Amino acid sequence: MRLTFLGHACFDLCDGKYHVLTDPYLSGNDLAAARAGEVPADFILVSHCHGDHLGDTLDIARRTGATVVGVAELRGMLTEAGLKNCLGNIGGWGPMPFGRVKLLQAIHGSGLPGALACGFLIEMGGKKVYFAGDTAFYGDMALLAEEKLDAALLPIGDFYTMGPDDAARAARAIGAKITVPMHYDTFPAIRQDPQAFKALCEPASRVAVLRPGESLEL
Repeated sequence: MRLTFLGHACFDLCDGKYHVLTDPYLSGNDLAAARAGEVPADFILVSHCHGDHLGDTLDIARRTGATVVGVAELRGMLTEAGLKNCLGNIGGWGPMPFGRVKLLQAIHGSGLPGALACGFLIEMGGKKVYFAGDTAFYGDMALLAEEKLDAALLPIGDFYTMGPDDAARAARAIGAKITVPMHYDTFPAIRQDPQAFKALCEPASRVAVLRPGESLEL
């Protein structure tokens, strides 16, 4: 699996056939490494409805026909907006053509009345990735160690989400083979030094700091 960081909380996970996007906030993001009108997508995983996460979901899904995965209330909103391919909710695994996806708890506002924010477990190409979305640190993250994750994608921006200290605690608790920081530097309130986060994590947890547009082979 190739994991490409497109900026903020947007990643492109690709197994050579399917492109799975997370939280595609590209338009209006000066740090984005892709354009909403060009990025490929077969599936879009949306953690919650804040503008910097829902982002360009509607436009990309309309252009590509991508299936959107999120909680039930989000799916209802997108269906009303004319999208036909929407599925998911917090609970068990859902089979996908590329593998499977599970929606998990996230401690954060949702931006949509009645909805919950979420993170995702993604299985693709024999690899397993945790995309945290926007979340605070919580003790049950330690249960993710049982998943034997290949990668954990964690926010480090502070203020709205975990900061570097709590994200380092999360990285140690989760025990993924590699941790990738996200959700920082896009706005003044979330300016962070990812190298400082890396120093907090290592040597207990290996960290890969990706600049927008850079990729990692898992």
